[in-house]
Amino acid sequence: MMSAVRYPVVELRQYTLRPGQRDVLIDLFDREFVESQEADGMAVVGQFRDLDDPDRFTWIRGFASMPARARALASFYGGPVWKANSAAANATMIDSDNVLLLRPVTARSGFPPPAAARPPAGDGAAAPSHAAAEAGATPLASLQTEHAENTFPALPVRTGENVFAWLARFPSPALLDDHLRQIERSAEWRDRVFPALSALITGLPQRLRLAPTIRSQLR
Repeated sequence: MMSAVRYPVVELRQYTLRPGQRDVLIDLFDREFVESQEADGMAVVGQFRDLDDPDRFTWIRGFASMPARARALASFYGGPVWKANSAAANATMIDSDNVLLLRPVTARSGFPPPAAARPPAGDGAAAPSHAAAEAGATPLASLQTEHAENTFPALPVRTGENVFAWLARFPSPALLDDHLRQIERSAEWRDRVFPALSALITGLPQRLRLAPTIRSQLR
């Protein structure tokens, strides 16, 4: 029986790239590494440019389970597509080990189904976002650390952390900035919510502002 959660196991991957190489990697990734990974049993949930770091590429992939993750990764990284393109991909990267292994907090907090079909490889037009008419944040997923043993140790993941990740969609960077300003002016946030959250965390929170690539299904 299939799980009600769309992606019970999730990788959030942040790559530090060599200067000027992000678009090179994105072109290669969107052309060669989307359908090929999905054919081996994983889901390429979304791939993104970091708006605050021109040398960071962030992407998310999902799996049905930890054993399924092991099988899918072994198949892909041992297969012909990665063999043919790994040197070109690795040449763009300084670091690819900033990886969080996550799972949905609840059965209802995973990623929603894609709003539209993924544009085909080579499509130069940006896919429309179904959030374009929305004025505020649209929650997408709430995730927490998956503490299971890494079933594919050839790809390291961060360990020894308890991470909570909340993802939301905004129609534009300007509306995100406006949303953040409204929060900062909120007495409810300042006097109740922020102190309660601060008491639960031990490190500084990280905020990623991400823009989807042309072929990202998560938009």
